[in-house]
Amino acid sequence: MLSEIHPKLPMRNKAITKEYYITKLGFKAFGNADYNGYLMIQKDHIQIHFFEFKELNPKENYGQVYIRTKHIDRLYKSFLDNNVSIHPAGHLQTKPWGQKEFSILDPDNNLLTFGQSLE
Repeated sequence: MLSEIHPKLPMRNKAITKEYYITKLGFKAFGNADYNGYLMIQKDHIQIHFFEFKELNPKENYGQVYIRTKHIDRLYKSFLDNNVSIHPAGHLQTKPWGQKEFSILDPDNNLLTFGQSLE
């Protein structure tokens, strides 16, 4: 029945968010229309949508997305090579629940965790 999910996260500034995801993380803009206060990006089979929330206090933002990958080591290295800041407590490591994971924070403090199953 369910086939996809496209999380919506808050952003304070569309230009900054778009620049970060496209330049730093390798996403592309999605869609053929530019909506005021709304952004859609895509990388491979993943889409993330953003809604404008100018009053967002990043220290009070708890937006989180868990993204699965089949190439965690390559993805981690590509982010390091592109000077993406890794979350201080989120460097690449194997977790007791059978996942290899790492995490980053975007400019609005949305937490993106990337994981690959070890099974």
